[in-house]
Amino acid sequence: MKIVSRNEELLRDALSCIPQPSSRTSLASCNRLIRFEDISAAAFKIQCGVQKTPCMYSRLSKQYGMDIYLKKEFLQYTGSVKERGVLYLLMSLPQEQQRKGVIVASDSNFSMAVAHHASELRVPVFVILCTSTAPARVRMCRDYGAMVISYGTTARDSQVHARRLAQENGYLYLEEEDSAVYLSGLGTVGLEMYEQVPKLDAVIFPAGGHCGLLAGSAAALKHLNPHISVIGVESESFPVLQQSLKAGHPNDDQACNNHHFYGDVSGVCFGSNSLQLTGKLVDKVVAVREEDILISMLRLLEYERATVDAEGAIGLAALVAGKLPELKGKRVAVVICSGNLELHLLQQCIARALTLDNRVCRFSLVISDCPGDMSKLLEILAREEARVLDIKQERTFVTSELFTVEVICTVETRDKIHTAQLRNALLERYPTAAWTER
Repeated sequence: MKIVSRNEELLRDALSCIPQPSSRTSLASCNRLIRFEDISAAAFKIQCGVQKTPCMYSRLSKQYGMDIYLKKEFLQYTGSVKERGVLYLLMSLPQEQQRKGVIVASDSNFSMAVAHHASELRVPVFVILCTSTAPARVRMCRDYGAMVISYGTTARDSQVHARRLAQENGYLYLEEEDSAVYLSGLGTVGLEMYEQVPKLDAVIFPAGGHCGLLAGSAAALKHLNPHISVIGVESESFPVLQQSLKAGHPNDDQACNNHHFYGDVSGVCFGSNSLQLTGKLVDKVVAVREEDILISMLRLLEYERATVDAEGAIGLAALVAGKLPELKGKRVAVVICSGNLELHLLQQCIARALTLDNRVCRFSLVISDCPGDMSKLLEILAREEARVLDIKQERTFVTSELFTVEVICTVETRDKIHTAQLRNALLERYPTAAWTER
């Protein structure tokens, strides 16, 4: 029985046939209506290949004054929600194309999902990566079962080479786009959340240029309950989605100079279908600062024991930054969609987040270079219960009087109030103490 509702009419209005360039060797087809039945069919077809991830009540709820439920999509095998769309896309390919194989050319979550699920389906898969790709990403793609080829010094070089190999060998060149099949697979997240958390008031998704998850899930949620508020979150540094919605077409002008941190949310807007669906079905799109994302990553690590990247933390960042005061006292679900953070970035992000959260601070002061003066400073720090992380003494390049030493100290405190108490105690004893601003 066909289910037709007002929301399907919105979907029908939102989607139109987008002709594909003739030179494109990726999945080229005219995108049709995304119906609720398509999302349901995708959920049934991929249920044995992806995890039905938990949507759990969070300990952060009390801190932010609302019932927060976290949809932990970073628990997928490759650490990303992209597996849902990729698996449905691969399972929908003709058998002849599955026999020939597929090829991708990036180190994104999308490519890792393709590498894993193509291997599981016994579809030949090739990943072309530029020589500057992080070794950990190269190793992961190989571990997932792909044939990895390093080519060129830029992403553009590897993409051109992948397209050439696709034409010569009959592979299907895949890149993340907003085909009906891919969006239907991603939309299964919204379907699951509706089943897992009753009486939802709002759902928060990562947005940015790659807004397929937001668009597909909004289609499912708005069909099931039009009163659920669907909210997208992107970075203030490159508000691609907001500018594209304002212009009425995908905006390719925004560029991100920190791709390694932001990951897939830093891309340009990749399709008119996702954009039009978002404009019709999404209630609000907000932008957050990089600082808010870092603190969100810290909160998830401390309260949920979840190590996520910027894409995974950006949804919660809207609550951390106080961008959605209208959700106070309501039942809110947040999608934590990705956990693929490189180790060296993890260390930098946590260190920076602790500083932003006023829990690591640095100060300098000048004391006399006499026995006992350093111990007096340490006594003050011990009395104020500050944990010393690092302490340095500078004697040679001190500009003050002779026989003095400049002490530069980094300490850890409990919170902003504790930091203020420590600062007051030090200024009382050392009036010239200088604090390094964040």
